[in-house]
Amino acid sequence: MKILVVDDEEGARDLFNTILTDEGYEVSLANGGEEALGLFKSNPFNLVITDIKMPVMDGLQLLQEIRKMGSKTDVIMVTAYGEVESYLKAMSLGAAEYINKPIRIKELKQIVHKVLTEQRARSDS
Repeated sequence: MKILVVDDEEGARDLFNTILTDEGYEVSLANGGEEALGLFKSNPFNLVITDIKMPVMDGLQLLQEIRKMGSKTDVIMVTAYGEVESYLKAMSLGAAEYINKPIRIKELKQIVHKVLTEQRARSDS
C-alpha cells in the first residue's frame, strides 16, 4: 500500500514516515501541497495524509485539487488547530478522517488501518 504524507514540518514528515514504514507501508513525502500534487499526478497512492495548515497550498486546497482530478483516493486530514470550520470543510470535500495533533502513534495506526480496510472492502464489492 502506497501512502503520500504531506506536511511542511520536517519533524512531522519524519515521524509519519517512521511509523508508517514500520507498519509495512510504502511512504512518499512532500513538504507542501504543490509538491504533493506533482507526486500525486505521477504516482498512484492508496492514501494521502496531509496537514491542513501549510503555506502556498494548504491541505484543504490539496484535497479539492485531488477531487477535481476525479480521484477517489482516501485523504486523512491532520491539524494542530482543531477548528470546527476546517473539520466541516474537510468532511464536505470527502476527507476520510480528521486527526488532531499531537499525533498519537496507536491512534494513527488504527485510523490508517481502518481507512485502508474500508477501501479494500469497497473495491471488493
